[in-house]
Amino acid sequence: MVDELFQTLSGRAAHFRSLNARVKFVLGGPGDTILVDARSTPVTVERTDGDADCAIRLTPENLKRLMNGKMDPVLAFTLGKLKVDGSKGLAMKLASLLED
Repeated sequence: MVDELFQTLSGRAAHFRSLNARVKFVLGGPGDTILVDARSTPVTVERTDGDADCAIRLTPENLKRLMNGKMDPVLAFTLGKLKVDGSKGLAMKLASLLED
């Protein structure tokens, strides 16, 4: 599932330009991290770990639900289904860009 999410995020890379930040999705086990670098031109999406302005920790299933609009990001945060390290404002901005 992580490969599928990576492909989807890669296809949406241009949507993340307005973030002007580095965000990583930590999806569980080792190697299950996706880093979106919206500081670079063009925006890059890589399956790697690295420094980020915001790290979002959640399961691959919950990321897919967020991206499909089937999970509210605020409710998910409140219920502990996702955790944010770093800028919460950046995480909220990202949430609006994730949906189709």
